[in-house]
Amino acid sequence: MINIIKFLRKNKYKFLVFVLILFFLAFLGMWNIVSGGYDKQNKTILFIKKFIPSKLAREVRDTIFIIPDLKERNRYLELVMKKYDQGMNGEIFNEKIIISEKNKNKYLFKEFFIPFSRLDLRLGWASSKNSLKKHYLEIIEDKVLVISGNGQTIYFNKNNIFNKKLDQVNIPNNLKKILNLSKIELNGIRDLFVEENKVFISLYFKNSKGFSMNVYVADLNYTKLNFSLFFESNQYWNQWSTRTGGRIEKYVDNKILLSIGDGSTKNSPQNLKSLLGKIISIDKETKEYEIISFGHRNPQGLVYIEDLKLIINTEHGPKGGDEININYLDSAEPLNYGWDISSYGTEYSGDDPYKKSHSEYGFIEPFKNYTPSIGISEIAYIPNNLGDEKLFFVSSLRAGSIYTLKTDNKISKILDEDRIFFPEQRIRDIEYDKENDIFFLIFDPIPSIGILKLI
Repeated sequence: MINIIKFLRKNKYKFLVFVLILFFLAFLGMWNIVSGGYDKQNKTILFIKKFIPSKLAREVRDTIFIIPDLKERNRYLELVMKKYDQGMNGEIFNEKIIISEKNKNKYLFKEFFIPFSRLDLRLGWASSKNSLKKHYLEIIEDKVLVISGNGQTIYFNKNNIFNKKLDQVNIPNNLKKILNLSKIELNGIRDLFVEENKVFISLYFKNSKGFSMNVYVADLNYTKLNFSLFFESNQYWNQWSTRTGGRIEKYVDNKILLSIGDGSTKNSPQNLKSLLGKIISIDKETKEYEIISFGHRNPQGLVYIEDLKLIINTEHGPKGGDEININYLDSAEPLNYGWDISSYGTEYSGDDPYKKSHSEYGFIEPFKNYTPSIGISEIAYIPNNLGDEKLFFVSSLRAGSIYTLKTDNKISKILDEDRIFFPEQRIRDIEYDKENDIFFLIFDPIPSIGILKLI
């Protein structure tokens, strides 16, 4: 002990410099944690966060880091103001090359403004105030149709992405009239789908019976969209929830698919008398439905691959356990994917009431699970691109990333994975445009439309 004291006295200046360096590194590390732009999938940061409560991180951000935090907020708000000033122009404000993490693939990335309300990340991802700020798009021949969370509809010509602005056009619709006549409160649009000149939307709402979701349809018209009720789920839950699902996708025999979340309602995903926690098909003529699969939590991505006759869905787990699930449609009965009995995630409280295995309890194992969570959203399938292999692009909210998965031809195993990271972003929707071999992305925070192309 005496020798240590003598050493410190003799080398006090070196020791002081060492302490200051440690403090500086800790300062930078803490700023990375409390600022908005850190990589939420970085293993080092995730390890450090285990020892720093979220409340403490926010207090540090709002006190010790108040000046750099204000600068970051001002930069962001300046961008938001620029968006409002340019109106419906849809001006480009970001263009760069992005390189994927593993394979070092180069992508050209462009970002354009859209005239919708921004997601307020300060309120938290689960805030009900952000429920109307989740936006979706659909590619229709030479045009792109976009709908906001509160029901505003716009479009632009697809080839405008090669210009400096999208020249967006507003399309009036009758959604406010429908809400008033039905005496329902809009809690957010949850998807947009177009097939055979019909525009389908899923609508999350509240009325005197509670919270629910219906599907509405309109004839495709770029002058005005007149929606009417297409499918009434008659399923209600008692409290506001982010776990709504709502994805719409093409299917066979003049039917469409609809995913419905569990509405945070315990036991409902395993109850075949309830539509909560299910993926269903709906006949477009008769409006009759059939349960395709159950045991789902919050399925936010959905794709039907016709040549392989299978459905792929992505869904949010609790804390961890985001899933990609495959339904090969070779069973006479609807398949069970395990929620709310099996999950590779845990509760945010720290409790873990879930079985980790799915197959041991008679459920279908996830094709892929992401733990920690990536905030999985939509999935895009790239047809006929690799011969004997298949390629998928999976978008994420929390991780701000596109995950690429290369599989064998039968989609039975993953051959390669990669990640494209977009700092300070949340990716709500993704659509592949085969004609131009590009991806259209919807980003939450500004919000904006992104264009991604492999170069």
